[in-house]
Amino acid sequence: QVRLVESGGGLVRPGGSLRLSCVTSGFTFSMYGMTWYRQAPGKERELVASITYRGDDRNYADSVKGRFTIFRDNTKNTVFLQMNGLRPEDTAVYLCYAEHKTSRYRYWGRGTQVTVSS
Repeated sequence: QVRLVESGGGLVRPGGSLRLSCVTSGFTFSMYGMTWYRQAPGKERELVASITYRGDDRNYADSVKGRFTIFRDNTKNTVFLQMNGLRPEDTAVYLCYAEHKTSRYRYWGRGTQVTVSS
């Protein structure tokens, strides 16, 4: 079955770094654009970063631009989010999302918790 499993979250001090991974299976990963979202308590879900199915273009939320990098390895069916210069306001559950380049197929992971605190 389709699976998207995030990992790499945890507790980190302000200014620290984390690398999130989303390992997928059950669908043709290379045909899907991938996006990282985040959701904090009391806030709406926010798009953090996205990458095209070929990995040739990326978009970032203004709040993370210059600090976060999204990249993918299509040989491992995995999308990553490298997070540097973390701030307390980055605290959230981070979820990965797959969208087929042309069809209606959509898949969500369950999320991994990132907490930035001193």
